[in-house]
Amino acid sequence: MSVTTPALLPSFLSGSWTNPSDAAQDGVAELRDASTGAVVGLMPKASADLASAFEYARTAGRDSLGDLTFHERALRLKALAQHLTANKDRLYELSAKTGATRIDSMVDVDGGIGVLFTMASKGRRELPNATVIPDGPTEVLSKDGSFIGEHVYSRIPGVAVQINAFNFPVWGMLEKLAPAFLAGVPTIAKPATPSSYLAVECVKIMDESGLLPEGSLQIVAGGARDILEHIDYRDMVSFTGSAGTAAKLRTEALARNARFTSEADSLNAAILGRDVEEGSAEFSAFVRAVVTEMTVKAGQKCTAIRRVIVPHAMVEPVQKAVAARIAEKTVVGDPRTEGTTMGALVSEDQLRDVREAVSRLEAAGGRNVLDPLPVPEGGAFMSPVLLVWEDAEATELHEVEAFGPVTSVLGYETDDDAVRLAARGAGSLVATVCTADPKTAARLTLGIAGHHGRVHILNAETARSSTGHGSPVPHLVHGGPGRAGGGEELGGIRSVKHHMQRSAIQGSPNMLTAVTGQWHRGAERRISGEPEFGGSPELEHPFRKSLAELEIGDAFVSALRTVRREDIQAFAEETGDTFYAHTNEEAAAANPFFPGIVAHGYLLVSWAAGLFVSPEPGPVLANYGLENLRFITPVAAGDSIRVELTAKRITPRETDEYGEVAWDALLVNQDGETVATYDVLTLVAKTR
Repeated sequence: MSVTTPALLPSFLSGSWTNPSDAAQDGVAELRDASTGAVVGLMPKASADLASAFEYARTAGRDSLGDLTFHERALRLKALAQHLTANKDRLYELSAKTGATRIDSMVDVDGGIGVLFTMASKGRRELPNATVIPDGPTEVLSKDGSFIGEHVYSRIPGVAVQINAFNFPVWGMLEKLAPAFLAGVPTIAKPATPSSYLAVECVKIMDESGLLPEGSLQIVAGGARDILEHIDYRDMVSFTGSAGTAAKLRTEALARNARFTSEADSLNAAILGRDVEEGSAEFSAFVRAVVTEMTVKAGQKCTAIRRVIVPHAMVEPVQKAVAARIAEKTVVGDPRTEGTTMGALVSEDQLRDVREAVSRLEAAGGRNVLDPLPVPEGGAFMSPVLLVWEDAEATELHEVEAFGPVTSVLGYETDDDAVRLAARGAGSLVATVCTADPKTAARLTLGIAGHHGRVHILNAETARSSTGHGSPVPHLVHGGPGRAGGGEELGGIRSVKHHMQRSAIQGSPNMLTAVTGQWHRGAERRISGEPEFGGSPELEHPFRKSLAELEIGDAFVSALRTVRREDIQAFAEETGDTFYAHTNEEAAAANPFFPGIVAHGYLLVSWAAGLFVSPEPGPVLANYGLENLRFITPVAAGDSIRVELTAKRITPRETDEYGEVAWDALLVNQDGETVATYDVLTLVAKTR
């Protein structure tokens, strides 16, 4: 009978899968199945060749990602998500070895893949098809407009070093990778040892797809104690783990002038409003949330509820309801066994750490009110623990975290009391406020918001639709102040900008147009249209050009059109907009903004469309809106208006035969005064 020797876990560095040359000499760490204790893999203790990995990321990685626009990177993320989805059974099989149930694995694996899908979608919808992001309006810095300034985001010139926790080896890695990848910054990932084999398998699947740009993602499976010795001001370090380790790494990273962000464990709270009665929909939803956060991933979640803050009169009803639900719904066991609802902790070491933390909490006054559930022999299994506290002020209650299926119940008197107790966590990732009363929700939420990265408001309206207390979503910020790390991850496009440098660019309109890829007023234009206002009849109207022909700065100027009193009256009667400024001479003249009856702004915008449009079928397929519309100067009967339209921003769609064009629209009167400014948005074919 042959015995299979567990494999040595490889690293993916400098474009190949490899192990340290001295792995045998330095020894290995055994990676074990959380439920059975069987060895599932070996991790080399020897340090990888990180110097070469950093050089590879800074050269090949930056070059390959730099060759892609935001939209092209977004499409790669989507394709990677699709490839992982097609192969996620491989991840589920290994996830069970970490002690994760099927639901736990779905949170980790499908949740991580979902981040890739979401960031891919947001990247294409919210970012330009370019490599820099203009930020905010242009600032005119000289009287004649020849010197202007603007902020832009460009990718940092270094590497994203991502140090991940053991509890979510797939989601934790992908939620860091996605924004860095989208920003164009190469990643070096370091997974936590106990579940590293799952993170490595995820990278293997992505590598097999052929979709990863060269050097865009590397993973270190093995010794990496010197990883921060290779960073400098160009780089960014992202860490998830304990608050103590985060503090040490922050000091080291900042000493090298690198950016540092962390997401650390925190003593998150759930507050039950004083309006909630036993048996109500809110009460039931609150109890379900507490039990879910105790048992999903066996409580090994940085977002889990650690302190259940309830009115004094509700302490006993809440503890009894939680105990009853755990007894009814929770079955501890091997996640591969049918009927199991809570698996093992990730390792024997983690089990020992949690038991030691529980002992500290019990010594400080916490009393476990749960009857122990049956647990299998061997493995890192643990029955849930619900501690009830007579002294809500006990220091250990607000400082000691048992990172497992453990939570504490404590009472409060007033809303201010609840806020103060929640804040005793010294900065947390998330808190839940459960109430049916909007005023209570406002008081408690605003009271604790400054101490938390996220506040989840739970009531009967959201009980079924909420993603839950402990589930960060890629659209919103994940992180928190103080003990929670002080950093932010995710948060939609905000997380992409964390990997970019915001720089002030100053120069002429022509220079800023070249830098940003967006036309700025005062920059050169190629103008067709009315000769009296600088247009050339010989130049083709820009609406006749496809995306292949259209360039930033292609423009059209119209002739003047006179506004008559009867035009204003007809528009008022036809639309029903009989606001006095358009219909009552005496009242309009008394208004400090108007000289008398003036034209409707929407009449002028409608006329402007008639002045600049090229009506025949052509590359312009549709007008899909206006942005930033502002009316500046009123137009009275007898005045005239004309329009200047300039191609401001061109955004081809990578997967369609058309793209978006934003046109700078300037409406002026007969004296050259600005009447209105806005952007016209059109869909334009790529070819004629």
